[in-house]
Amino acid sequence: MSVLAALVTAVGAGADPSIQEKRAQAQAILEQVQVLDDEVGDAAERWNGANYQLGQISAELTSAQADLVRAKRGVKTSQARVGARLRELYVNGDSAGAIEVLLGATSLQEIVEVLDARERVTAQDARIAKELKTYRVRVTKRNEQLTRARALQAEVVRKRTAERAAIAAKLATRKQLLSSVQEEVQKLVAQEQARQAALRRQAEQQQAAAAAARQRAALQAQQAQQALQSAEASAADASTSTPDPVAPSDAAPTPEADPVISVAPPADASKGAQVVSIAMQYLGIKYVWGAASPSVGFDCSGLTMYVFNQVGVSLPHYAAAQFGMGTSVSKDQLQPGDLVFFRGLGHMGMYIGGGNMIHAPRTGDVVKISSIYDSYYVANWVGARRVL
Repeated sequence: MSVLAALVTAVGAGADPSIQEKRAQAQAILEQVQVLDDEVGDAAERWNGANYQLGQISAELTSAQADLVRAKRGVKTSQARVGARLRELYVNGDSAGAIEVLLGATSLQEIVEVLDARERVTAQDARIAKELKTYRVRVTKRNEQLTRARALQAEVVRKRTAERAAIAAKLATRKQLLSSVQEEVQKLVAQEQARQAALRRQAEQQQAAAAAARQRAALQAQQAQQALQSAEASAADASTSTPDPVAPSDAAPTPEADPVISVAPPADASKGAQVVSIAMQYLGIKYVWGAASPSVGFDCSGLTMYVFNQVGVSLPHYAAAQFGMGTSVSKDQLQPGDLVFFRGLGHMGMYIGGGNMIHAPRTGDVVKISSIYDSYYVANWVGARRVL
């Protein structure tokens, strides 16, 4: 809105009052649109959160159902063992008592063996009973867990459907409002495109300067290594050229091996620089809520998820979940590749250096570069995380 405010100011006090009034109305409408855009972004992240939660519930349901099947199978097995044991007792009767065993035994060894066998049988009966009870408890627990998870799943689906309807309604209102100030919007779009082109050039220059600095550092390291080896070779030559007072003057000099020069490879770009470079490829891709691919579009967390996946780092498609990863970073310690969060975790981006971030801001906008020190982002700052 700051660009439009500048346009309104530029009209001057001598402008036609009707024009001033129209532009003031346009500014008010566009401010309403920005509020709607923020609400859509927040709703989109709640939608992403619902999808994230559904994924967790689905995993829990799968695990619980598999364990329920195992527990039911265990119950059947244990019941069969109990039945077999009862049939054995019914057919054979209970073993003789201790007195009968003592009277009927023919040796001390027989007495020990029979009593030991009775103890083992008793322990087996207890184990079978305990096993059956454990499996029955697991079946009950898993059934309760499945019931809760399915109820939660239904509630999350209901909320997600409500968010989709709310987003659709807000987008319809947004479209209607914008149609009334189309001319002013076109001016803003043109100015923003020019500003983005300048920011892109600046970011590319910063990346080029960083790469050049790395190359210079590698070259200096190589030159220092070569100078050291040259000095060592000169010292070795001086020592071999000094005549040995006890050696014959016509003794053949020992041939000196050529020095081996080790060339240090240029320093590789950090993963932070890599993700920044990757993200820069998607400047201009349109914002689409719930999307996470350049062929369709990106929302804020979809952009970071997609980019980080290119370097082997898996992030969930949900800003609040990404905020729970990595380590916290203060604003004055930010490095390229750090994740930055705003508006109660309703929006996020990726820091690229120089006080700027790359992000997918809102409906009607595109992946772009913005300053984290813009008044809006300063006022809505939440924090930053380092996941690389």
